[in-house]
Amino acid sequence: MAHRMLSGWISLFLLFLSPLAYAQPLQPQEGDWRPAEFRFHTGETRNDLRLHYYTLGDRSKPAVLLLHGTNQPVSALLADGFGGELFGPGQPLDVAKHFIIIPESIGSGKSSKPSDGLRTQFPHYNYDDMVLAQYRLVTEALGIKHLRLVMGYSMGGMHTWLWGQKYPDMMDALVPMASQPNALSGRNWMLRRMLIESIKRDPAWKNGDYQTQPPALQTANIMFSIATTGGTLAYQSKAPTRELADKLVDARLAAPVTSDANDFIYIWNSSADYNAMSGLERIKAPMLVINAADDERNPVEIGSLEPALKTVKQASLFLIPASAETSGHGTMMSARFYRTALGEFLAKAPSHQ
Repeated sequence: MAHRMLSGWISLFLLFLSPLAYAQPLQPQEGDWRPAEFRFHTGETRNDLRLHYYTLGDRSKPAVLLLHGTNQPVSALLADGFGGELFGPGQPLDVAKHFIIIPESIGSGKSSKPSDGLRTQFPHYNYDDMVLAQYRLVTEALGIKHLRLVMGYSMGGMHTWLWGQKYPDMMDALVPMASQPNALSGRNWMLRRMLIESIKRDPAWKNGDYQTQPPALQTANIMFSIATTGGTLAYQSKAPTRELADKLVDARLAAPVTSDANDFIYIWNSSADYNAMSGLERIKAPMLVINAADDERNPVEIGSLEPALKTVKQASLFLIPASAETSGHGTMMSARFYRTALGEFLAKAPSHQ
């Protein structure tokens, strides 16, 4: 009897402990890939390019390529709201069943970027260069010939559209999030242009030869973030008075500046010639587009996404309704809104491993 009681207490203890174990921070492996030569779309070549990357899970498992947003740290993809909803036991991208690859794109994180020393002499890269570097990392450095899934957020979502048409036999499934295949236009591009101009017109920028970061870097970044990420209903809920709105702004102004002005200009300008519309018919893999109805950068009311989806052989849209709990363009960082839809989509996607 005592033995059975002890066994029961141990089972109860383990049941209590297991959620805590799942809540522990994910610890990825890190690495650098340095190709002997890399040719940019401009024709420039470098023999010192560095692409930093993170991996989770066992390399023998089906591989998932996860692509980050503009200026987004990889830690955001490992946080509870995203990785905590997708990478755990029984979740759609369970790290026990998948090998997850998260590269830091050219110009981001620990990958090569202007602030490494070249400043404005760094090659002016675009999204095609970023995707090519990702492809070479996956195939040459990691030796992976097929991917279970390519999935990305914002800039990474736009990269996902390009992956599907540039390497159509490479993956089983595609999930671009918070993105569209259309060339940038309207408010989306106008605000990106203003980001760049705000810094370049700051006398402290000195044509990229500054010693301290230009003040416009911080204010332009905060302005763009408030204007294009956060959600109208969510901001109104968080700041229903001017006093509360001022507190939100003051908190951002008080935060340290962690970006570099040249890096900032380069990465935002890298989207200037993006246009995935012409190659949509080349996409073969089933695609699930996940967008938010209150996405400020990809407004649903312009109606440009639906015609594009009709060009893709197997594509569907999962649109997250706007609410005080969503955060506009940033909604994808709360995977609880689409975790079930993603799991159902992957369960139906054929495997060609």
